[in-house]
Amino acid sequence: MKRYRSFRNFLEKHDWWAVFMYLFYGGWTTVVNIVVFYVSHQGLALNWQLSNTLAWILSVLFAFVTNKLWVFHSKTEGFGQLSWEFAKFIVARLVSYGIDMGSMFIMIDLMHTNTLISKIITQIIVVIANYFFSKIFIFKRV
Repeated sequence: MKRYRSFRNFLEKHDWWAVFMYLFYGGWTTVVNIVVFYVSHQGLALNWQLSNTLAWILSVLFAFVTNKLWVFHSKTEGFGQLSWEFAKFIVARLVSYGIDMGSMFIMIDLMHTNTLISKIITQIIVVIANYFFSKIFIFKRV
């Protein structure tokens, strides 16, 4: 337990704790995204575009809560501030959704890459982009 506290103190001192937490929860968000995509595409036999959209919606909702509460510790006062923060989050995620869909189209439809492999590769790109969107534009630490 002492090692954990020392590690966490070092990361917090150098502002790496937020990165560590983002990667942790970003990893879980990615799991949500990939599992929903896989179940929708393989299990329900939906096309990759609809499967990707369903995966995006559920993972965005999961990501908003985890990012707000445990990664960036964002504090909002009232429904108006929360709504504004959520709106910025959605706009940024729509940009990364475009990156996701564009990358998936290139890999699946043009390069004929396996859909699950394409999904995993695009999620790496999306996680990096979303961190910077969240850190710079969306969540304000108090």
